[in-house]
Amino acid sequence: MRRIFLITTYLLGIVFFLSFAVFVLSVSPLRFAQLLRDPEVAFALKFSLLTATISTAVTLSVALPIAYSLARYDFPLKRFIKVIVDLPMAFPELLTGLVLLVFFSHLVDPLLGEWAPRLSFTPKAVVLAQTAVALPFAIKVLYTAFEGVDRRYEWVARSLGYKPWEVFFKVVLPMVRGGLFSALAVAFARAFGAFGAVLIFAGGVRMKTETLPVGVFLSLSYGEMDKAVVMGSLLMVASLVTLLIIELLGEGKKQPRR
Repeated sequence: MRRIFLITTYLLGIVFFLSFAVFVLSVSPLRFAQLLRDPEVAFALKFSLLTATISTAVTLSVALPIAYSLARYDFPLKRFIKVIVDLPMAFPELLTGLVLLVFFSHLVDPLLGEWAPRLSFTPKAVVLAQTAVALPFAIKVLYTAFEGVDRRYEWVARSLGYKPWEVFFKVVLPMVRGGLFSALAVAFARAFGAFGAVLIFAGGVRMKTETLPVGVFLSLSYGEMDKAVVMGSLLMVASLVTLLIIELLGEGKKQPRR
């Protein structure tokens, strides 16, 4: 049985590696280097990094209090709210983008009127769409991390005179450092790779709301296969780095075998 399982694992790893390698090497190194300097590719990369960074910061600032509340407090409709918070993880991204578009166009924009500019189909919409995609995953990771902390540490800190905010920042957060970094990595990866929600809510306008995933779609639409491969390769590198971070953090939290 062990041999069969290992052979299956190695075969899958080899197939995945070969498919990724063939994808990247389908463009010659010289052409690849040329396209890396293409203004559109450079814009999409910089714009993706900027918006994903902002989205990650917004995501974590919102996910922390929500995850802690769900893990520690009892309040009315808690189970319902937890389901609602988790629900977008089961959505296709296109639906998430459509929900945002309808919500803002039918409720938020009419309420704000002339007090604020419309957000749909703007760079700000990219950040909102990325945040909507990343937020449920970050909440899930942080919720699991908070659930893993023994509440007795918090009770002891409170008995020693710590205020609630001091317990949270000086006791709880240091104990979930690994989960915090994992949530950050997951949020950045989800935001960086968000496509459907960004396309529907922010539009696919070249050199304006063009992230790398949107750039891949636009390049394919115009038959620019080489450019699509280069942008896709940059996405793969970002995903690889993120997964390595998560794996290393996970290794650091494992207990040594006896």
